[in-house]
Amino acid sequence: MALVRFPDPESSTPEGIVAVGGKLDGETLRAAYAQGIFPWPVEGLPLLWFCPPERGVLEFERLHLPRSLRRARRLSTLRFTIDAAFAEVIRACAQTPRPGQPGTWITPQVRSAYSRLHREGMAHSVEAWDGGRLVGGVYGVDAGGAFAAESMFYLQPYASKLALLHLIEHLRGRGLDWLDIQVLTPHMQRLGATAMPRRAFLRRLEQTRARGLRLFPARAP
Repeated sequence: MALVRFPDPESSTPEGIVAVGGKLDGETLRAAYAQGIFPWPVEGLPLLWFCPPERGVLEFERLHLPRSLRRARRLSTLRFTIDAAFAEVIRACAQTPRPGQPGTWITPQVRSAYSRLHREGMAHSVEAWDGGRLVGGVYGVDAGGAFAAESMFYLQPYASKLALLHLIEHLRGRGLDWLDIQVLTPHMQRLGATAMPRRAFLRRLEQTRARGLRLFPARAP
């Protein structure tokens, strides 16, 4: 099978578009994330593949927990799991309204593609439960020993933030020391995330992948 090849991300458009078109299949997505590229569907346009000039990154040593989040964490009775309800998490993320966005980039095609990645052991989720009710979560992609967080949702205050903290604890335990958040947002800035120039990000990604970290247990066939 031929290896999927993308153009050099450094040759992208000023907005960070690396390529246009292609398929949302496992082979293409694996090749994209290995090169720091991610898909971002835009209604009315062919599929767009991005590697922005500046990348949102959360260094775990710079993680900042506001007082309110520390208190919520201390008092929380939520239960957290990993990969227990991936399909439900990505569906809830798709249904969550986003300020300034009329719709969602998590289309049915994206949900289907990432659910396949989950079955193949590349996409993962963290779930927050209140009893038997799913009230928050986050999902993302294991890019060969680095991790790219894709989206979060919550139905109770702090549920998504606490799910993210659970994910960070898990990744730290596996030897990872940073998280790719793709696009820097005010919410993630408050947690200590910063913008990293693309060239530095791609170098960091390559170095991290070379470590060969196993971030999640191998899934049974």
